[in-house]
Amino acid sequence: MSRPASTTASTSARTNFLARAAVWPALVGLAATLTWSAPAGADVSAVRAGLPEAIDTILGDPRMQGGAASVVIADAETGETVYSHLPTARLMPASNTKLTTSAAATALLGPDHRYRTDALAHGSRNGSTLAGDLYLRGSGDPTTLAEDYDRLAADVAKAGIREVTGRLVADDTRFDAERLGRSWAADDESSYYSAQISALTVAPDTDYDSGTVIVEVEPGAEAGQRPKIGLTPRTGYVEIENRARTVAAGEPNTVSVQREHGSNTVVVSGNLPVGGDPAKEWVTVWEPTGYAAAVFRDALARHGVRVEGGTRLGAATPKDAEPVAEHRSMPLKELLVPFMKLSNNMHAEALVKTMGYEKSGQGTWSSGLDAVAGFLEKEGVEPGKLRQVDGSGLSRMNNMPADQLVRLLLAVRDAPWYGDWLNSLPVACDPDRFVGGTLRSRMCDTPAELNARAKTGSLTGASALSGYVKDADGRELVFSVVLNNYLGASVKAIEDAIVVTLAKSTAEETVLVRPGISGSARAADSGTADVECSWRKPSLC
Repeated sequence: MSRPASTTASTSARTNFLARAAVWPALVGLAATLTWSAPAGADVSAVRAGLPEAIDTILGDPRMQGGAASVVIADAETGETVYSHLPTARLMPASNTKLTTSAAATALLGPDHRYRTDALAHGSRNGSTLAGDLYLRGSGDPTTLAEDYDRLAADVAKAGIREVTGRLVADDTRFDAERLGRSWAADDESSYYSAQISALTVAPDTDYDSGTVIVEVEPGAEAGQRPKIGLTPRTGYVEIENRARTVAAGEPNTVSVQREHGSNTVVVSGNLPVGGDPAKEWVTVWEPTGYAAAVFRDALARHGVRVEGGTRLGAATPKDAEPVAEHRSMPLKELLVPFMKLSNNMHAEALVKTMGYEKSGQGTWSSGLDAVAGFLEKEGVEPGKLRQVDGSGLSRMNNMPADQLVRLLLAVRDAPWYGDWLNSLPVACDPDRFVGGTLRSRMCDTPAELNARAKTGSLTGASALSGYVKDADGRELVFSVVLNNYLGASVKAIEDAIVVTLAKSTAEETVLVRPGISGSARAADSGTADVECSWRKPSLC
């Protein structure tokens, strides 16, 4: 790997630094530190000249051999770049894409934006009978739980409607009918981090994994029995085909849970040993609008509201329909927490389409991404120097250079909503999932612990970390590290070494931290780092 194009440094200082670095133990995975001190009386530019040599050394790690890196570090107060390596190289940012999406959404929609899900009656009322249709109208809320639909149904009953002679109509027309993002991998279709996008959907849990169901597989009492299977939420919209078998204690767990393409048949296969831990999988549904309608229809029945007709999907609510009940989501500033901390793809895509609708009346990816680009341009980011094709970073067509991500991170610091947005970034080594998020097992026992706030990103051969950290003097630095085309399972330790180096260093002294293997990086190096750790259930973060 060639040496980075770094900021100006003293030639003699650089030579001395590299000479000292050369005597380091060259063992991959060995954590170590080396200190470089500025000469007495050196000015600030000379002091920071020690930093490029340190980051150069970290990027020379064998795990990056043949790979590509775009790295920029800047002083948060002055905006001065203190290190850069291929700053304009457009690489896959993976979930660092969520930085542009979340910042644009907070600015354009506002931190107090809420989604609404409404029940409306169209027809004539005669006592407790609605002679007409009952509409369920969504606005894109990716956090609606089955219990929210239950409360909505209870409110319909409280409004005096007990019988609907017509149909239940699910109005998802706020968004278009394009369900999957551009170039999303076909083999991810059943995986919960690649769920279909609709203005009406259901989340089965308070991680708000919209468009999915949770399948739990429990071994039978004896070998040869079929395992017991549970579904959350309980719904007939999904059909379980149980091909799995209980095997003798001590046998390997080989259970697989997959939804068949184009259907809501979920096939459970493989073996589960007697006495073994139950298997639990989050699986996407086919057509989330129908899923929401089915869950709502079941809730209506529980509350004594009978709908005589069938269910119709995708029809717009008539303008003269009568509002009967509504559910309002949490405000966006709260939604940002599960979205960013757990790197929730479906939240990102719902927000993109919401921005499109609010700005141009079209709930599409293209109109939403146009809104994101307009926001970026106003913030001094150059949308013509990056490519964003979805909101989450799941697409491998996204390309962003580190310098544009740093520009964004610098620009938003004076926004009125910055505090809410900053609060959504994962915090290094905070064990709370809704604080530490995807960083909760990284950079522990270092000066970056509870200090670094950053967005992670992972796809096969692509990793990124961008955010903020304070150095040992308390000065805030902004960084973006985007790494691509490496062959190993993980380069998280390299990202961590860069951030910890920043956290350990002062204005007079640069402390180089050699990449090790620790925390979630170990799990990553075992072959599980091709997607965000939070996209693995149960999470490996």
